Amino acid sequence: MNSKITTDAGSLKRGVALLKVLATAGSRGQALTELAEKTGIPHPTAHRILKQMISEGLAIQHFENHRYKLGPLVFELGLAGSVLHDIRDLCEPSMNTLAKSTEDTVYLVLRSGFEAVCMHRCEGTFPIRALVLEVGSRRPLGVGAGGLAILSAVAPEVRQTIIERVEPYLSAFGNLNAQTLEQACVQSAADGIALVQNKVSLGVTAMGVPFRNSMGDPVGSISVAALTQRMTNSRIHKIAECLRSEALQIESALKRSNWNAN
Repeated sequence: MNSKITTDAGSLKRGVALLKVLATAGSRGQALTELAEKTGIPHPTAHRILKQMISEGLAIQHFENHRYKLGPLVFELGLAGSVLHDIRDLCEPSMNTLAKSTEDTVYLVLRSGFEAVCMHRCEGTFPIRALVLEVGSRRPLGVGAGGLAILSAVAPEVRQTIIERVEPYLSAFGNLNAQTLEQACVQSAADGIALVQNKVSLGVTAMGVPFRNSMGDPVGSISVAALTQRMTNSRIHKIAECLRSEALQIESALKRSNWNAN
């Protein structure tokens, strides 16, 4: 194999890894040391690739604190891609229905490899809102109600591979580990809903259900998050039924539109 092709492929893979971490950094950005540590890319290599990304508009570096952020080209590509792949329009009617009926915050989460990405958020009218996820943020698949709902719906052998892959990152989320995540998946699959209480975010209870594409693969989830004191048992059961009903509506919309996640 041509060594240049191999090198280019490796650089592309590292560049994508850096973009994913930058996507979680928000407006604060990430320091070079943090980026290298989180991606496992050697410091000099990360610096070289980031310079290339800056030249292409995929990243920017703040001139005062030297932290890196996503560049304008990412936004432009996102707008172009959304014309073809934007699932938010298909899910928004169900999300609005849930936000109105529960008065709480509703999230749309999609699977992206071994991660769960928050794609959209609808806020209810209750004065104190559980804003636990920013749109565009990423977490290891299985963390949070939305990610747990998706992970609990995949085939057991696939789930095990995912858990092994994300295990090094779980301790940052409420002392989660591979064993407790596996147990949570089994319980969620049995219950037909993922319920996370006071774990990832103290004082917040969230519940989510997965939805599947036309091939039957769990590609995303919708979830409701609220203050734990609002989530009585009777209310949990009521919201669970609403979530299941709206997940079916989303699946029907996906089939009608012939939408499929890559």
